[in-house]
Amino acid sequence: MSARYVTIPKASEQTGYSEKAIHHKIEQGVWPEGVVARRAPDKRWLIDMEAYEKWAEGQLNRYVA
Repeated sequence: MSARYVTIPKASEQTGYSEKAIHHKIEQGVWPEGVVARRAPDKRWLIDMEAYEKWAEGQLNRYVA
């Protein structure tokens, strides 16, 4: 079973996007904070892989207000 929330290095492995590209997507709002990317209690970025999959399928707009 895979974790829903993963660190950026793990998301990089799973998506094929470099860590730098992921940071850029967060900074530019391509992966909205609180939807695809969020801060853990320890302040590290986590990527919601379910939301990432929706984004990759072009379905994320249905979930972002």
